[in-house]
Amino acid sequence: MTTIRRGLLAVAAVALIGAAPAFAQPKTMTLGTASVGGTYFVYGGVMAKILTDKTGIQVSTQQTQGPNQNVILVDDKKIELGMTTMGVALQAWTGQGDWTKGKKFENIRALFPMYDTPLQCMAMKKSGITSFKQLDGKTVGVGPRAGTPGTYLPLIFEALNMKATIRNGQGADMGGQLGDGILDAFCFGAGLPIPIFSQLDNEKEVVFFTWTDAEMAAIRKKMPEFSESMIPKATYKQQAGDQKTIGLYNFAIAHKDMDEKTAYDITKAVMENNAAMVQGHEAAKETIAANANRNGFLTFHPGAARYFREKGVALNPATLPK
Repeated sequence: MTTIRRGLLAVAAVALIGAAPAFAQPKTMTLGTASVGGTYFVYGGVMAKILTDKTGIQVSTQQTQGPNQNVILVDDKKIELGMTTMGVALQAWTGQGDWTKGKKFENIRALFPMYDTPLQCMAMKKSGITSFKQLDGKTVGVGPRAGTPGTYLPLIFEALNMKATIRNGQGADMGGQLGDGILDAFCFGAGLPIPIFSQLDNEKEVVFFTWTDAEMAAIRKKMPEFSESMIPKATYKQQAGDQKTIGLYNFAIAHKDMDEKTAYDITKAVMENNAAMVQGHEAAKETIAANANRNGFLTFHPGAARYFREKGVALNPATLPK
């Protein structure tokens, strides 16, 4: 090959490299939320607006049955973004929850921490129900079947050797059925305050209750993914004191194939606009970078991990991208 020809080929190669297309940011994305009446529905709407405003990506929300369905949809690339509790994520990651049917959902990646999901029950004051043990043999609403409460409340009854007739449905519908006397109690979990709980607290005479220390110990022995949590007094007007309970942290998730810059931009947009998030829902006060270490097993997306590394947040080694 002549020197001139080699030179022409080199110039052509440089030209091709220079002509390589720049990073193409997605124009639209869909965020999986959950049912009306729960925190995901409200929080997701706020998140979508911030992402649209700050990243230029038009993010819309899709109402789903909650964490389980969000995992399935993200893993299958049917939506780009989802929200899940870490308990459901652990079942997905290991393929051990009944809803997984043995499949390991290994395509999901963590983006950023959202907030804690404490579980709590409420009943009408006139029912005389003030404790969880009184729900043995009763009819209890637990929200959508694929939501965190819908997944875990049946397991909690089982762990405590109790039986109940479980009813599934949207949070708002569960609240209506409790008020109408169709349900004996409504047990749920979401970021505080839970919209439908606040509504019932304002409209009806209700009581709030959780579990005894012994009951919580029995639950956590069977399901170690639960951590200790607290629902502060005055979260609802008719809640007189702090209530100890069990909870699961929530994280936003994406597919492993999401572009690294996109994942970085999404994580940064939410983490650095906390005031706007809190304005949309109080639970977002926990949506801060420091809480990224509440994830102990789910691999972070490389783009998200880069953001937390830049902010000096030490992630659990088990969650670092391989």
